[in-house]
Amino acid sequence: MKDLVIKICLLLSVALAELPAVLHAQTAGNRSDSLVKQEPVYSIENTGWQLAFRKVKPNDLPADVAAVNVRELMNKNYMTYTLEGVEAFTPGYNGNSLWGMGSYLLLIDGVPRQADNVMPAEIEQITFLKGVNAVALYGSRAAKGVVLITTKRGEAGDSRINVRVNSGMQVPKRYPRYLGSAEYMTLYNEARQNDGLDKLYSDETIYHFASGSNPYRYPNVDYYASDYLKKMYNRSDVIAEITGGNEKAKYYTNIGYQTSGGLLNFGEAVKNNRSNRFNVRGNIDININKYITCNVDANAIFYSGKGVNADYWSSAATLRPYRFSPLLPLNLIEPDDSVSQLLVQNSNNIIDGKYLLGGTQLDQSNPFAVIYSGGHNQYTSRQFQFRTGIGADLTKVLKGLSFQANMAVDYATSYSLSYNNSFATYAPSWVNYDGSDLIGTLTKYGQDAKSGVQNASNTWYRQTIAVSGQLNYNNSFKEKHHVSAAILVNGFQQSESAVYHRVSNANLGFQADYNFRNRYYANFSAALIHSAKLPEANRRAFSPTVSLGWRLSQEQFLAHVSWIDELKLTASAGILHSDLDISDYYLYQGYYTSQGAWVGWKDGTGVQSTDSRRGDNPNMVFPKREEISIGADGTFFQRSLRINGSFFLNKITGNIVQASVLFPSYFSTGWPVSSFIPYVNYNDDKRVGFDFGMSYTKRIGAVNWTLGVNGMYYKTVATKRAEVWENDYQNRKGQPLDAIWGLQSLGFFKDQNDISSSPAQSFGQVKPGDIKYKDQNGDGIIDTRDEVFLGRGGWFGAPLNLGINFTAQWKKLTVFVLGTGGFGARGMKNNSYFWVDGEDKYSEVVRGRWTEATKNTATYPRLTTFSSDNNFRSSDFWMYKANRFDLAKVQVSYDLSSVIGQNKWMKELGVYVAGYNLLTISAERELMEMNIGAAPQTRLFNLGVKALF
Repeated sequence: MKDLVIKICLLLSVALAELPAVLHAQTAGNRSDSLVKQEPVYSIENTGWQLAFRKVKPNDLPADVAAVNVRELMNKNYMTYTLEGVEAFTPGYNGNSLWGMGSYLLLIDGVPRQADNVMPAEIEQITFLKGVNAVALYGSRAAKGVVLITTKRGEAGDSRINVRVNSGMQVPKRYPRYLGSAEYMTLYNEARQNDGLDKLYSDETIYHFASGSNPYRYPNVDYYASDYLKKMYNRSDVIAEITGGNEKAKYYTNIGYQTSGGLLNFGEAVKNNRSNRFNVRGNIDININKYITCNVDANAIFYSGKGVNADYWSSAATLRPYRFSPLLPLNLIEPDDSVSQLLVQNSNNIIDGKYLLGGTQLDQSNPFAVIYSGGHNQYTSRQFQFRTGIGADLTKVLKGLSFQANMAVDYATSYSLSYNNSFATYAPSWVNYDGSDLIGTLTKYGQDAKSGVQNASNTWYRQTIAVSGQLNYNNSFKEKHHVSAAILVNGFQQSESAVYHRVSNANLGFQADYNFRNRYYANFSAALIHSAKLPEANRRAFSPTVSLGWRLSQEQFLAHVSWIDELKLTASAGILHSDLDISDYYLYQGYYTSQGAWVGWKDGTGVQSTDSRRGDNPNMVFPKREEISIGADGTFFQRSLRINGSFFLNKITGNIVQASVLFPSYFSTGWPVSSFIPYVNYNDDKRVGFDFGMSYTKRIGAVNWTLGVNGMYYKTVATKRAEVWENDYQNRKGQPLDAIWGLQSLGFFKDQNDISSSPAQSFGQVKPGDIKYKDQNGDGIIDTRDEVFLGRGGWFGAPLNLGINFTAQWKKLTVFVLGTGGFGARGMKNNSYFWVDGEDKYSEVVRGRWTEATKNTATYPRLTTFSSDNNFRSSDFWMYKANRFDLAKVQVSYDLSSVIGQNKWMKELGVYVAGYNLLTISAERELMEMNIGAAPQTRLFNLGVKALF
């Protein structure tokens, strides 16, 4: 199957590459030379912006829709990822969501796909549908917004070949900083003393680890050292685009290859730590005759990633530095120890001819040993996407009438192959002769063995089938009444391995547009949706929306205002029904399980009871998104300034919950657990906010300047909740949807008297140096009832986000700068880097620990070798402001086309250098730039060349 798909893709690319000659031969007799030689002309003004099942002119774009011309943007901003930095050009999109609503529907050429299914060089435009009127025609699963990605298509004209070559280096931004062996041992002894225990490590032992005289006997392993990691690694890609054709047929082909390495620099990782992506995309648009058109699109993606059989980054965050030496030198093994020498002779894993793999009884398998001798794996992903459509001009039936139908079938598969080798590790026993350390004996754990068997695992597939058909009407009367309408059916279904139910979306849609003299606009869009997640009687719902527009700039009272070029107001409202937040199927049905409590009928025997888990609710209905929005869009001062923005208010009503507080207590029991409480429509949410965009273009001297600023601010509120709390401050109602709840800290306990005079702590025994909390309800006990609202988590994106783009062009030189920022959210320092107790690895933050000497300046609780449930829980002690601004990109481009002169085979040539993820400005910069237990964030420094043939 793999070979067949590869052959199909290669044949497709060859066929498309040869298509110009074929078209020339077939049509030379019936077209003029001017048609053969014409250059392609592309602009958004000519083609329009893609909305739901239709295109509109740029001046008619509604305020609740934002758009990015990716083709044009790529001329000055080479993007490596589909949605990279687009929030800097898009009001209302913050990188995570549209208007803070959560998971949006992403469509590529009208088909639900993943963003990484397409690379930026393949994209024509991206439109962001935010308001209810803009998304209604896509049905239930579009209720939180839609991102439409439209790929490039062929252009009539001579054959054109665009080639890009990029190569760059990924440089880590920041690594976590952990304590070395000697400092860890010193502080661990302190932690034991805090717990009333004796020291574990003697001063002599700590001295040997601190001296570094024998790193094999007294290891101090830094997992982020250059011994194991490269300073940087390469990322490269090559992209070729071929397009051309004539009025009869146009074609487009994109062939791309991308490869990227990794940071690990030892063992199997040296040759087996790389990813490769190859794609072929092609499409053909054909005018069969004057009335019928068709298109055929195909895309294939082949991805493979080689790696090692160890999670190195997770181990780096957990394994203490003194545990073992990764390698043991052969020259330090006592020559007279025949047993150890025999182990060396029988080992199949002598590293670099000089080392054995180190370990201990507790670390028989460790990341170093696995990476050196444990084998490697390969992840393979294959995707094939096919789409075809047909259009018919039905003018002979009725002027302005047309028909369009599309069908798409996508297949995606992935699997993992691995060689899992076993290996031996060795624990040394050291002796000292005349001041020299030698390995007296070796203890072997495990066996060296290579089975040669390749193991297959993690097999997965997904199939997507999407269809749509629409009957369109578009006509003008007396050149002032413009009417359009559409009736459509739209649906898709995705099936996935190991998932019983398919994800489905099916709806009928109706859309009607009217505008008078391009001055007054009215639109009605509605969908009749269906969902199998609801009771049979309630599986259909009608979602109506309406939008109005007014182009003020054409009114007489503004006709003499010279500085206003264009000014338009829009308003929309509607109700969308959706099953997006219904977590599972059959929630409306009661559920019984035969795996209930054990019931004994006689000694030594028993059976499990049949218990209820939930009750029936035949009245369950769709949750609804009810919304109004108003917006404005205008250009001023001879189109040098553009300002647009929108205000939105929406409510999500009838979210489905299973809440015990809504029913009598006898509806559920303790142990054995049994419940007759059904899922019901109850919770309501509200979002209110505004987005804004501004761009200003100015020529100063010989330099063209453009500055763009885009952003959004929004608030979320839980307006209705099924809850009964003892205290009002515990109510979730009235608080943000991304609320962080926790305790308010009052510093550290100073001494035992402070503890005795404070409320009782219910989270375990406390001592001086532990965190003290505020008793919110005055009951004399600190427990979960004292948790309060602490701040917004920004789970749908920061409350306020900003994006800035700046371009300066002087002659052939272009400088582009992009920045993004998020403000108003809070974060919690609650990962293993900060919450350290027991046998955890110590990070540098523990240096600020509480001691008797530092009680007035400490920034961290006392250390303990026990669990610390009191200190390590959600509280404002661990909270931080997540405000940040990122200098996301700087690119400098230079057009070298004048260098090639009148070259017949090369028409354009350019070169550019760029830096990505350059700088984070934040009070918590170190935290923002640091990954714990995962590969580090990187900066990319890229050099690119592009040419047109």
